[in-house]
Amino acid sequence: MSAEDNKAIVGRWFAEFWGGDFNPAVIDELAAPDIRFEYSLHTPCHGREEVREFATKFRTAFPDLNFWGTADLIAEGDYVVGQWEGGGTQTGDAFDDMPIGTLPAGTGKTMRFTGVTVLKVENGLITEEIGLDDGLTALWQLGLIKEA
Repeated sequence: MSAEDNKAIVGRWFAEFWGGDFNPAVIDELAAPDIRFEYSLHTPCHGREEVREFATKFRTAFPDLNFWGTADLIAEGDYVVGQWEGGGTQTGDAFDDMPIGTLPAGTGKTMRFTGVTVLKVENGLITEEIGLDDGLTALWQLGLIKEA
Protein backbone atom coordinates (compact mmCIF):
# COMPACT_ATOMS: atom_id res chain seq x y z
CA MET A 1 0.00 0.00 0.00
CA SER A 2 1.13 3.56 -0.58
CA ALA A 3 2.06 6.04 2.12
CA GLU A 4 -1.14 7.94 1.29
CA ASP A 5 -3.22 4.76 1.74
CA ASN A 6 -1.55 4.16 5.11
CA LYS A 7 -2.22 7.76 6.17
CA ALA A 8 -5.90 7.33 5.25
CA ILE A 9 -6.12 4.18 7.42
CA VAL A 10 -4.45 5.91 10.37
CA GLY A 11 -6.60 9.02 9.88
CA ARG A 12 -9.72 6.90 10.11
CA TRP A 13 -8.32 5.07 13.18
CA PHE A 14 -7.57 8.36 14.93
CA ALA A 15 -11.07 9.66 14.19
CA GLU A 16 -13.04 6.51 15.06
CA PHE A 17 -10.92 4.93 17.80
CA TRP A 18 -9.51 8.02 19.54
CA GLY A 19 -12.04 10.68 18.51
CA GLY A 20 -15.08 11.79 20.45
CA ASP A 21 -17.44 9.54 18.47
CA PHE A 22 -15.93 6.14 19.28
CA ASN A 23 -16.77 3.38 16.80
CA PRO A 24 -15.85 0.02 18.39
CA ALA A 25 -16.24 -1.76 15.03
CA VAL A 26 -13.11 0.03 13.79
CA ILE A 27 -11.02 -2.33 15.95
CA ASP A 28 -12.04 -5.35 13.89
CA GLU A 29 -11.90 -3.39 10.65
CA LEU A 30 -8.47 -1.74 10.98
CA ALA A 31 -6.47 -3.46 13.74
CA ALA A 32 -4.51 -6.60 12.93
CA PRO A 33 -5.60 -9.62 15.00
CA ASP A 34 -2.25 -9.53 16.86
CA ILE A 35 -1.84 -5.73 17.08
CA ARG A 36 0.85 -4.45 19.45
CA PHE A 37 -0.56 -1.43 21.32
CA GLU A 38 1.59 0.47 23.83
CA TYR A 39 1.43 3.85 25.57
CA SER A 40 3.51 5.06 28.49
CA LEU A 41 0.42 5.67 30.64
CA HIS A 42 -1.15 2.23 30.21
CA THR A 43 -0.47 -1.49 30.33
CA PRO A 44 0.62 -2.77 26.90
CA CYS A 45 -2.04 -4.60 24.90
CA HIS A 46 -1.59 -7.40 22.41
CA GLY A 47 -4.42 -8.39 20.10
CA ARG A 48 -7.79 -6.94 19.26
CA GLU A 49 -9.53 -8.22 22.39
CA GLU A 50 -7.07 -6.52 24.76
CA VAL A 51 -7.34 -3.29 22.76
CA ARG A 52 -11.14 -3.52 22.91
CA GLU A 53 -11.03 -4.09 26.69
CA PHE A 54 -8.66 -1.13 27.12
CA ALA A 55 -10.89 1.17 25.05
CA THR A 56 -14.00 0.07 26.91
CA LYS A 57 -12.42 0.66 30.34
CA PHE A 58 -10.91 4.00 29.34
CA ARG A 59 -14.12 5.32 27.79
CA THR A 60 -16.32 4.03 30.62
CA ALA A 61 -14.18 5.96 33.10
CA PHE A 62 -13.85 9.03 30.84
CA PRO A 63 -17.14 9.18 28.86
CA ASP A 64 -16.15 12.40 27.06
CA LEU A 65 -12.72 11.09 26.02
CA ASN A 66 -11.54 12.74 22.81
CA PHE A 67 -8.19 13.04 21.05
CA TRP A 68 -7.46 14.88 17.81
CA GLY A 69 -4.53 15.46 15.51
CA THR A 70 -2.51 18.67 15.88
CA ALA A 71 -0.37 18.33 12.75
CA ASP A 72 -0.44 16.57 9.40
CA LEU A 73 0.32 12.85 9.48
CA ILE A 74 3.79 11.89 8.27
CA ALA A 75 4.24 8.58 6.41
CA GLU A 76 7.26 6.64 5.22
CA GLY A 77 6.95 3.03 4.07
CA ASP A 78 4.75 1.09 6.50
CA TYR A 79 5.00 3.74 9.24
CA VAL A 80 2.73 6.69 9.98
CA VAL A 81 3.45 9.26 12.69
CA GLY A 82 0.78 11.44 14.27
CA GLN A 83 0.93 14.28 16.77
CA TRP A 84 -2.14 14.74 18.96
CA GLU A 85 -3.82 16.39 21.92
CA GLY A 86 -6.83 15.48 23.98
CA GLY A 87 -8.22 14.14 27.20
CA GLY A 88 -11.43 13.87 29.14
CA THR A 89 -13.13 14.12 32.52
CA GLN A 90 -13.36 11.08 34.76
CA THR A 91 -17.07 11.06 35.58
CA GLY A 92 -17.62 7.34 35.06
CA ASP A 93 -16.29 4.11 36.52
CA ALA A 94 -13.12 3.67 38.55
CA PHE A 95 -9.96 3.44 36.45
CA ASP A 96 -6.82 1.54 37.42
CA ASP A 97 -4.81 1.29 34.18
CA MET A 98 -2.24 3.93 35.12
CA PRO A 99 1.38 3.40 36.12
CA ILE A 100 0.69 4.87 39.54
CA GLY A 101 -2.52 4.95 41.56
CA THR A 102 -6.16 4.23 40.88
CA LEU A 103 -9.00 6.66 40.27
CA PRO A 104 -12.20 5.88 42.17
CA ALA A 105 -15.45 6.26 40.28
CA GLY A 106 -16.62 9.73 39.36
CA THR A 107 -13.78 11.95 40.58
CA GLY A 108 -14.74 14.72 38.17
CA LYS A 109 -11.04 15.31 37.46
CA THR A 110 -10.06 16.41 33.97
CA MET A 111 -6.90 15.53 32.08
CA ARG A 112 -5.67 17.18 28.91
CA PHE A 113 -2.30 16.28 27.44
CA THR A 114 -0.33 15.78 24.24
CA GLY A 115 1.63 13.03 22.57
CA VAL A 116 3.09 11.45 19.48
CA THR A 117 2.17 8.04 18.07
CA VAL A 118 3.94 5.81 15.56
CA LEU A 119 1.75 3.27 13.81
CA LYS A 120 2.78 0.48 11.48
CA VAL A 121 0.33 -0.44 8.72
CA GLU A 122 0.79 -3.72 6.86
CA ASN A 123 -1.60 -4.97 4.18
CA GLY A 124 -4.22 -2.44 5.21
CA LEU A 125 -4.20 -3.28 8.93
CA ILE A 126 -2.54 -1.55 11.87
CA THR A 127 -0.03 -4.01 13.33
CA GLU A 128 1.58 -1.64 15.86
CA GLU A 129 0.58 1.50 17.71
CA ILE A 130 3.31 2.83 19.96
CA GLY A 131 2.73 6.17 21.66
CA LEU A 132 4.65 8.51 23.87
CA ASP A 133 2.39 10.82 25.83
CA ASP A 134 2.86 13.55 28.40
CA GLY A 135 1.82 11.16 31.14
CA LEU A 136 3.36 13.32 33.87
CA THR A 137 0.88 16.08 33.06
CA ALA A 138 -2.08 13.67 33.02
CA LEU A 139 -1.07 12.05 36.33
CA TRP A 140 -0.68 15.47 37.96
CA GLN A 141 -4.04 16.70 36.64
CA LEU A 142 -5.75 13.56 37.94
CA GLY A 143 -4.19 14.03 41.38
CA LEU A 144 -2.16 10.82 41.24
CA ILE A 145 1.13 12.70 41.74
CA LYS A 146 1.88 15.95 43.56
CA GLU A 147 3.79 19.01 42.45
CA ALA A 148 7.38 19.10 43.71
